[in-house]
Order: sequence, then structure tokens, then C-alpha cells
Amino acid sequence: MNKIILMALFFVKATLLAQSGAKIVFKDADNTIDYGSVSKDTDSGVRTFEFTNTGDAPLIIKDVHSTCGCTVPSKPSGEILPGKTDVITVKYNMNPGPIRKTITVETNAVNVEGGMVALKIKGEVVVKQEVNLLEKKKSPIQLK
Repeated sequence: MNKIILMALFFVKATLLAQSGAKIVFKDADNTIDYGSVSKDTDSGVRTFEFTNTGDAPLIIKDVHSTCGCTVPSKPSGEILPGKTDVITVKYNMNPGPIRKTITVETNAVNVEGGMVALKIKGEVVVKQEVNLLEKKKSPIQLK
């Protein structure tokens, strides 16, 4: 009987401790930004992930890194106080083709496993068709 009471107290204490601390909540529920179909000529490739510290302790973004060098993330400097909002900026180099990249965020947040959050970007960079006004148009050959 004493073991059961002791285990119940341990569980209650662990639950209460897990609820205090910094907590990171991103504006987009799925942590994904969809670039859609974009052109390198008309899009800088810069996007922002907005988040809020909903906890009761300062949030620290320890590190932010991407799966490749074509995506450069930047983290906020300093602590994000409880109730405050900040952003993680991501710049994709806009190479033509599909975009499927993951950005890993390391934090002291207690509401995510190990303090790690995966952010994703997706979309497609298309090559803008150039029109050469000096080029003759090919006319279809008519057969009689």
C-alpha cells in the first residue's frame, strides 16, 4: 500500500514539474511553411516562423540548423520572456526544383520532446520562361 501511495506522489510531483518552464508554441500548427510555386527572379526565399513562449520561464533558442547548406536559418539572440513572441528566419537559396527541407530548433522548452522542434519548408522553385523578341516564331507547316 505504501508503494502505491509513494508512486502516486512521485507521479503527481513529476506532472507538476513538467508543467513549469519555458514552452514554445509556433503560429502554424504543423510547423510548415509552403512556398508554393515561386520564381527565383521574383522571390527572395526568406520566410519566418513565428513562435510564442507560453511558459513561465525564459525560452532559450540554443541552436537552429538545416539539413543542407541551401537553407540558412537564423535564431533570435537572447532569451524570449514568458508571453513574448519572436521569429526564426529561414532563407532558401532558390535553386530550381522542389523544396523539401527540415530545420531543427534546439531549445530549453519543456513542452517538446528533448527541447527539439522540427520546422519544414516545402514548395517548388520554377524557372521563369524568357521571351526572346528577336527570335522568329516558327510557323506550322501546312500540308496540302
